[in-house]
Amino acid sequence: MRRGNGGIGFWGGHTRSGVLHLSVDSRILRYSGPCRKTMPRPKKRMAGAAEPDKKGPAGKRPKIKNLGETSTKVENSSPQKTSTSKNCTKNLSSYWLMKSEPESRLEKGVDVKFSIEDLKAQPKQTACWDGVRNYQARNFLRAMKLEEEAFFYHSNCKEPGIAGLIKIVKEAYPDHTQFEKSNPYYDPSSKEDNPKWAMVDVQFVRMMKRFISLAELKTHHQAHKATGGPLKNMALFTRQRLSIQPLTQEEFDFILSLEEKEPS
Repeated sequence: MRRGNGGIGFWGGHTRSGVLHLSVDSRILRYSGPCRKTMPRPKKRMAGAAEPDKKGPAGKRPKIKNLGETSTKVENSSPQKTSTSKNCTKNLSSYWLMKSEPESRLEKGVDVKFSIEDLKAQPKQTACWDGVRNYQARNFLRAMKLEEEAFFYHSNCKEPGIAGLIKIVKEAYPDHTQFEKSNPYYDPSSKEDNPKWAMVDVQFVRMMKRFISLAELKTHHQAHKATGGPLKNMALFTRQRLSIQPLTQEEFDFILSLEEKEPS
């Protein structure tokens, strides 16, 4: 369901039939359900989706960098640069922030748009989070456990921010898009008997009571750096390029509390 692009999903094929496929290597069984970033563009754009992405429905759109926000797709990193990522996956809390693009953008002819409204529209409101092609983000996917919660973050749009809550309903397994030559996230160096890339399945939990914008989060981050508040080290500002980011419980609880307050 969720299309995985440089930032997150795993399902076999792009069919919506939910048919299981056994690869040539009989050791890998894949499910070909709809996925996050390779699904066809919805006929209608849901209300509340964030603003323009890199490309629009009619073609290219200038990339918008907003308050340090970066593309969920431009995440490539080498294994040599991720030696610290193994340590990062240790002692993590059970909370995450997962970025996806709510506006249409074509990647090798495929629309990579996937908003929280698109997730809600999927069967059982569940989708795979495929297309992550950054080693540290991949390691965070592998660290996720069932029922852990995450914020669904709209990125690469006019107003990036947190749109809702999702949960992990299937732990990491091989991302099928790495083996599909027609997929924007095809990786010829990855082998089915030793896949490089992983994805998880996520399920919609609820919309935020109000949209928590990147600008609002940045205001709190800057204040907390001076006061030692909960968002002082938030990865959204210290590791901006990652489309999958861990959150401490303190960070998660503080952001949830913002729902009940007027925007600062």
